[in-house]
Amino acid sequence: METNKGLFFLLFLAVSAVFADEDAFIGVNIGTELSDMPHPTQVVALLKAQQIRHVRLFNADRGMLLALANTGIKVAVSVPNEQLLGVGQSNATAANWVAQNVVSHYPATNITTICVGSEVLSALPNAAPILVNALKFVHSALVASNLDRQIKVSTPLASSIILDSFPPSQAFFNHTVKPVLVPLLKFLQSTNSHFMLNVYPYYDYMQSNGVIPLDYALFKPLAANKEAVDSNTLLHYTNVFDAMIDAAYFAMLDLNFTNIPIMVTESGWPSMGESNEPDATVDNANTYNSNLIKHVLNNTGTPKQPGIAVSTYIYELYNEDAKAGPLSEKNWGLFNNNGTPVYILRLTDSGSLFANNTSNQTYCAAKEGADSKMLQAALDWACGAGKVDCAPLLQGEPCYDPDNVAAHATYAFNAYYHMMGRAPGTCDFNGVATITTTNPSHGSCIFASLGRNGTFLNGTAPAMDSTSSSAYPAQYLNNNAFSTTLMILGIVGLSVVLL
Repeated sequence: METNKGLFFLLFLAVSAVFADEDAFIGVNIGTELSDMPHPTQVVALLKAQQIRHVRLFNADRGMLLALANTGIKVAVSVPNEQLLGVGQSNATAANWVAQNVVSHYPATNITTICVGSEVLSALPNAAPILVNALKFVHSALVASNLDRQIKVSTPLASSIILDSFPPSQAFFNHTVKPVLVPLLKFLQSTNSHFMLNVYPYYDYMQSNGVIPLDYALFKPLAANKEAVDSNTLLHYTNVFDAMIDAAYFAMLDLNFTNIPIMVTESGWPSMGESNEPDATVDNANTYNSNLIKHVLNNTGTPKQPGIAVSTYIYELYNEDAKAGPLSEKNWGLFNNNGTPVYILRLTDSGSLFANNTSNQTYCAAKEGADSKMLQAALDWACGAGKVDCAPLLQGEPCYDPDNVAAHATYAFNAYYHMMGRAPGTCDFNGVATITTTNPSHGSCIFASLGRNGTFLNGTAPAMDSTSSSAYPAQYLNNNAFSTTLMILGIVGLSVVLL
């Protein structure tokens, strides 16, 4: 018996060493419940601009997977809960799902993970009995395609299935889910996969009735006498996140599993909430996510498992304004749907991940579907009184193609926006322009990303009705169309902005 214990301990050390050598990563979840969801190519452009190398999808959307092809971005796809019963009851259905949503895209799209369901044990308990079968069927399909080493299979679980989470050493899984968890953990162990957990210190803080200090939930520095101490292990905890991760480790230990690494599939903080959620603020969301990113990328692990990577996906990329529920449910995003940041993450020593300050990478573009006459009028103004050099738009020049008013207006709008130092209001053009983080450059047509010579332009912008002479191409000074549009629109808003 002692010999077996010794061998088991050596195996645990070996597995731990493997995961200790892995660097933790930060990824983002991409939800789609937006009233105006960006096109997949726009989503990918934002990911590339922000140097985001890991994403989790809540489905296996074909358009998104095609847009992610040949980017190198590592992708976790998901079997949605509504498809779980079919996949879990039929090996053939699971094989077809993998063939259609994984094999047909791999390796061009770098799919590394399949998440089977989402919080099934708490959100869809009736499907719990077939959850492990679903994982096994999906894994078998990967084995048949010789992809089981490249692509791992797991299922994200809610942290609410862990009871008595503090002190972490006393934590255990809800007894009602143990019949599913034991075979699930055996599967994860045998396939060298992660135990996936959704960790939301925001909700733990909100539900603690003042027991959990806000600073402790936000990763803010604590005085030594303010740290939480596990009386059984004497381990010190400086934040809720680490305590929850260690509670999961101890809960697995309670079931005699000690060598399964944890991956956090969702974590974040809302930037806005109802009146009964006073701590759902932009500042707190910024503080939590900035500190979370730095904490994870430091590879410090947790007090129980120091140095063991805990890779984490932030919830989420976009605010989901069409999501049901309270206001906070709609405001977990890092970005608005037009690609502008909800807040600028305060990051240092995090490499190139999240290229915030994102204001250094914003562009001004024509709004999709904007009226062509209004675009032409604004284009005429930008190339005339606005003093934008529109020569690159002439036939034979780099930005002539595509030869349409929206493309040409985008070039002129962006040039003016950066010429004016990206000052507030300089990307409006009477409502036909919008700020985006998607770089509109194409081919040899390179769009400005700074003011002239990298500086803001000194001086005051002329009013829209300026009659100053211009040396810009005549075809962009269609005074009749411009004057007519001025009469119709009154142009009051833009004139005020530009004066």
